[in-house]
Amino acid sequence: MVLEIVTIIEMTIMKEIFYKKQDRQSEKEFTMSTIGIIGAMDQEVAILKQHMEMKEVIKKASLEFYKGTLMGKNVIIVRSGIGKVNASLCAQILMDTFQADYVIHTGVAGSLDPGIDIGDIVISEDTVQHDMDVTPLGYKKGQVPELDTWEFKADDYLINLAKDTCKKVNRDIKTFTGRIVSGDRFVSDKKTKEVLLHDFKGMCTEMEGAAIGQVAYLNRVPYVVIRAISDKADDSAKLDYPTFEKMAIEHTVKLLEGMLEIIE
Repeated sequence: MVLEIVTIIEMTIMKEIFYKKQDRQSEKEFTMSTIGIIGAMDQEVAILKQHMEMKEVIKKASLEFYKGTLMGKNVIIVRSGIGKVNASLCAQILMDTFQADYVIHTGVAGSLDPGIDIGDIVISEDTVQHDMDVTPLGYKKGQVPELDTWEFKADDYLINLAKDTCKKVNRDIKTFTGRIVSGDRFVSDKKTKEVLLHDFKGMCTEMEGAAIGQVAYLNRVPYVVIRAISDKADDSAKLDYPTFEKMAIEHTVKLLEGMLEIIE
């Protein structure tokens, strides 16, 4: 009889310890920041999916959101698809449905600055939509009408975190911070490149970042765009892009995972 009572007490204590441990784990997950990670293409997202601890896949608006942990942090990883509309849709879902505390957009870009070489990384200080043109109505080229900003400022904490981390994990390349310009066009000719550099003073060009920047600005969610250079956005771009895309993605993945180790 005494032995049975002792056994029951031990089992009760063990249950209480188990449930308290579960509650602490749930509380820890609840209080941790949620980082939304957007990649434009399958190749950018595939490596991250392999490295993460997957908990759930949620399908919404023809997109697949991979929910889990990576480097011990709560993450939602998603492939937005290419272009500004896809990127905007993806970013808004991350903020509405998953309550992302930070949004980090990774991928590749074409260099506009002659000092930025293939393989280097550009971290956004701000982003601008180069194909937004309402100049006949008196707006500055790139200005979204009725918004009180021309550029979409990235978050200082994320900028500095990305910059410091990149210098540690990607020592074989150079890291730049500056303006990233976006438009629904793959830039592959010297003339367009010169126009973008002259009009916007951009460091690199791609097709999604400024759309995500606009959504983040309107929702007051911190964001940053990280782009590895895959081509020079000139007449050689069609040849360089397939060759260097894989190397560029490897650099962004190393940087992103390094950031997640530190981010609060």
